[in-house]
Amino acid sequence: MAAGKKAANRYYSGPPSDHFDGSLFFNPGGQLPGRFTDLLKWQFSGQRSKWPATNPSPFPQAKPAERVEGSGLNVTMVGHSTLLIQTAGLNILTDPVWSQRTSPFSFAGPKRINPPGIAFADLPPIDLVLVSHNHYDHLDLATLKQLKASHEPTVITPLGNDVLIGGAVPGMRLAAHDWGDRVDIGNGVIVHVEPAHHWSARGARDRRMALWAGFVVETPGGKIYFAGDTGFHDGINYRLMAHKHGGFRFAILPIGAYEPRWFMAPQHQNPEEAVQGMKLCNAAFAAGCHWGTFQLTDEPIDEPVRKLAEALDAEGLPQERFRAMRPGEVWDVPNSTSR
Repeated sequence: MAAGKKAANRYYSGPPSDHFDGSLFFNPGGQLPGRFTDLLKWQFSGQRSKWPATNPSPFPQAKPAERVEGSGLNVTMVGHSTLLIQTAGLNILTDPVWSQRTSPFSFAGPKRINPPGIAFADLPPIDLVLVSHNHYDHLDLATLKQLKASHEPTVITPLGNDVLIGGAVPGMRLAAHDWGDRVDIGNGVIVHVEPAHHWSARGARDRRMALWAGFVVETPGGKIYFAGDTGFHDGINYRLMAHKHGGFRFAILPIGAYEPRWFMAPQHQNPEEAVQGMKLCNAAFAAGCHWGTFQLTDEPIDEPVRKLAEALDAEGLPQERFRAMRPGEVWDVPNSTSR
């Protein structure tokens, strides 16, 4: 059972499970988010590196094709955890954020230091949106409103987030699911909702009331794993993905927002852990996300790239198998399911 006081859940009501205690969600065999006193200790430690006010990508804003048919797989980095996946005639966005800040306020909070890798007006028709959890750098209601108005996509998200999104974006097509659920999209595409080691909150009084997750997108051209936001958790979920899905053509794994480790390790893996995760889940190729756009934690802006390269070298893995993708970068992913 999860520790902590029971609370009235404003987002979800359902029977207890191995990750829901009847009131709040939790990580089975894992860790709870840090306490408020831990947050204050970190915030006042004075260890935060200084990031530049702007850090333009070396890649120009991309103008994606309208569709990529069949087994082709094109992936375009927009920024942070927002990527456009094009395959099997479908256009899929992960955790879409086009806003300038990831915050409840328009005037404060983490600010974007590079433009989105695709201008919103240049998006192809968006069919499907995967929203991993409700933190502001992943669930951006302003962007979801824009997508509803311009594209009318279906949003797949873990339990409870549908209440939050539906209340702010009336009429949005929403499908809320538990870990282990599968959603048949059609044309041989299936989305699996899978565990991640994280937590959720939009404010101080709704911690762990909505579920967090990763996703596996099963396509005719191979399986794609979007891990969402996650701590390494001893590799448990990566091993589960390999056991359940066999291997992946492509994985999108977070590599940033990991310092200080004493506070961040349960919720954000570091680049070394991301490389171990790629190996454990048997991914042929991987894109590093969750770095370089919004400063959330203490590490220098370029450290995730350096640490990723070092970790790949230490494992004897080719650098081209795991890219720390930058806004506007487009990857035509080779058609291989495992290495």
